Amino acid sequence: MAVIGLVGRVGAGKSTVASLFAERGAVVADADRWAHDVLDEPEARAAVVARFGREILGSDGRIRRSELAARVFGGGEESRDALEALEAIVHPRVRERLAAAIDACAEGPVGGVVVLDVPLLLQAGWDARCDRLVLVECDDAERHRRLASRGWTPEQVAARDEAWQRGYRPPRAGLPVDVVDTTGNPAYTREQVGRIWDRVIG
Repeated sequence: MAVIGLVGRVGAGKSTVASLFAERGAVVADADRWAHDVLDEPEARAAVVARFGREILGSDGRIRRSELAARVFGGGEESRDALEALEAIVHPRVRERLAAAIDACAEGPVGGVVVLDVPLLLQAGWDARCDRLVLVECDDAERHRRLASRGWTPEQVAARDEAWQRGYRPPRAGLPVDVVDTTGNPAYTREQVGRIWDRVIG
C-alpha cells in the first residue's frame, strides 16, 4: 500500500489532481468533504453554536458554512482565534475518518493507493502517515483567477493564504516529493499525474 499526500495552496488544483489519481484506482480521502459532514453531526454542531452563536445557523437548523467561513477567514487576530476554535472542534473528527480510510486500504488488495486531500496536511502533521508527497503548484495569477471565478474576494484569498502559511513546516526528512504544475494545459497535468502513478505502482 502507498499513501500519497497532496500539498498546495487553496486554488492550486489539489482536487483536480486527486480526481486524476482516483481515475487510476486510488482511494481519495477528502478532508474538506468530511469536514462538511462533521458540521452536520449534532455534537459538533452544538459545539460550533456554543462558540459562534445561534446566528450561525440557517432556517433549516444547519450551519451556514459561508457565514462560518467569513468568521474564520476574515483576517485579523479575532479571525485567527475563531479558526483555531473551529479546528479544535472539527479536526479530531476528521482525523478519525482519515485514519480509518488509511487502515481500510491497508487491509485491502496489495498495491492499494490512498491519496490524502487535506488542506493543511503539513501543518497538521499528516506527512507522518505518507509514503510520498505531491506538491501541487500553480502560478499565483492563475490561482487567484480561479478563486475569483468562485466568487472569492481578494481579502478572502489573502486570509486563506495566510492561514495556509501560518504553521507551515517542511515535510519530514527523506520523504519523496513530486511536483505537479496545474497552471497550463489540463492534458499536461494529467500526464504529470500519470508519470507519478507509474512510479508509485512500479
